[in-house]
Amino acid sequence: METTKVVTLKPIEATPSNFKDYGQVVEPCPNCQEYGPQDAQLDLTQGNPRFYIMHLENCTLEFSCMTHHASVTQCLGPVGDHVWYLGVAKSSMIDSNEIKDNTGKKIVQSSCGHSYVPPDIEHVQVFKFAGPKFLMLNRGTWHAGPLFKGDTMDFYNLELSSTNVSFSPSLSLANWPVSCILVHLQCSLLNLGIILFCRHV
Repeated sequence: METTKVVTLKPIEATPSNFKDYGQVVEPCPNCQEYGPQDAQLDLTQGNPRFYIMHLENCTLEFSCMTHHASVTQCLGPVGDHVWYLGVAKSSMIDSNEIKDNTGKKIVQSSCGHSYVPPDIEHVQVFKFAGPKFLMLNRGTWHAGPLFKGDTMDFYNLELSSTNVSFSPSLSLANWPVSCILVHLQCSLLNLGIILFCRHV
């Protein structure tokens, strides 16, 4: 059965306060400022960190799937002064106690061993990023993007060397009750219209 659902969202300008449910927005600070909670609270303990420049092409304002990384706090930041967007939903990973106390949630066992509840489409948000800042995604935060209007963009990317090997969106979505999410952002001066197409398997 295939259903179509249309949702209209106004893009949210990302700030440290409104992005906290998904991770952190890290902004410039004085060179002499000591480490504190304003800095990215990284978790790179479950593998070998990989820091590289990720080159992306034709990442238009739409996406057909979301993914999450269970073992690392991923950091993303643009090379240069560009505007970009990211679709997100809160982490929905669950531990063994929650599985035992399950009260009707749809629980999926990933190929990596962890369990999660697929996020509701209504909980998807789109954030806009502009200016000198980067983001850190909490472990398990669902995300799609980066998305942008130009032909190409480069991003600083900090993750694990195994991130794109141990958790591939094409593998994870094979067991997701929503096998395809397409979000189409229609640009206007006031908002971005989001159209989500869900194919249930």
